[in-house]
Amino acid sequence: MSPPIKIDATEREMLIALRHDLHAHPELGFEEERTSDIVSQKLEEVGIVVHRGLGKTGVVGTLTVGNGTGRIALRADMDALAMPEMADRPYKSRTPGKMHACGHDGHTTMLLGAARHLAKTKNFSGTVHFIFQPAEEGRGGARAMVDQGFFASFPVDRVYGLHNMPGLEPDEMAVVEGPQLASSDSWTVTLKGVGTHGAKPHLGRDPIAAAGQFLSALQTIVSRVVDPLEPAVVSACALDAGDFKALNVIPDIVRIGGTARAYSPKVRDQIEAEIGAIANGIAQTFSISTDYEFIRRIPPVINDENATARALSAAQSALGVARIRTVFPPSTAGDDFSFFSQEVPGCYVWLGNGPASDGALHHNTRYDFNDDAILPGIAFWTRLVEMELSEAPFSAAQTGPERI
Repeated sequence: MSPPIKIDATEREMLIALRHDLHAHPELGFEEERTSDIVSQKLEEVGIVVHRGLGKTGVVGTLTVGNGTGRIALRADMDALAMPEMADRPYKSRTPGKMHACGHDGHTTMLLGAARHLAKTKNFSGTVHFIFQPAEEGRGGARAMVDQGFFASFPVDRVYGLHNMPGLEPDEMAVVEGPQLASSDSWTVTLKGVGTHGAKPHLGRDPIAAAGQFLSALQTIVSRVVDPLEPAVVSACALDAGDFKALNVIPDIVRIGGTARAYSPKVRDQIEAEIGAIANGIAQTFSISTDYEFIRRIPPVINDENATARALSAAQSALGVARIRTVFPPSTAGDDFSFFSQEVPGCYVWLGNGPASDGALHHNTRYDFNDDAILPGIAFWTRLVEMELSEAPFSAAQTGPERI
């Protein structure tokens, strides 16, 4: 396949080196000071207006060309994960216990490359805001940017997000309407009994026995309460009870926590209600008390019909119709891009990252972003801006590949 976009060798080498540099210097959510400095510098070099500080370490670059009134936003995440990098590579993480295990180094690089290319070519008319978001990995970066006035300061008509996907080829994309990522919520249940000697359980109220019944009943929410045609996940992921240095003591308290995932508000509500109902029912059965908390963290990512049609046309134009999938399974992972796309129509697309070498999928200690995806990602972002912010009316008709 011929290169999807014309970028000179010096710029391409700079972008690959930049991606490797970001990978070697990972920063966790709301700590992306160095990353934000680099992003701001690379945007300012080509005359893009930079706004810093939204969401603490967030960066928004604004580029306006011509008299067009259209306004769109493109989003990349910047943060790394708190986990060690186990693979040996020249640009391996230099910070123990932190690594770019989800490709945000690549997402940042692709959006920077597209912004710089668009600033040079100026083949559009309108305004594009480049969002470099902090703290996507569960720390609430998108919500912080929205709560601190993103849409008031940068009003847009539509918003777009892109994430790499191992298993698809680096020049292959999936653009699909409807649910893409599930809601991501947390829950905790505390069962409060009466501790006693392990040899005399009849003198207390055993919260560990209650916890066993609770964990078993928890599995009936998805299998017996939620509509079988509605995907959902309820997982217990943490349990705290007793002391292995005191194996003859029944404790007073058991704490259980986990995650819940859904694609629809109805199922999300069902899960919240059912966990609480089971906890209360078990507590009554065992004559103990319970505290329950359900924390709604991230809404589901649901691709808007019109925004998806626009993204699909851009992807087909940039990479060719044959390289674009319009049927692709949603993920039960979450992404706080949803805080942007629930405010204005949005679309979240997948770009291939090549084979998952040695099983290294997202959040794996041996994962790495594929540099071969950089140019296809830049091509998609560029073509999306040029087609969205053109004077010609939008058409959802499929088009053949165009080279830019």
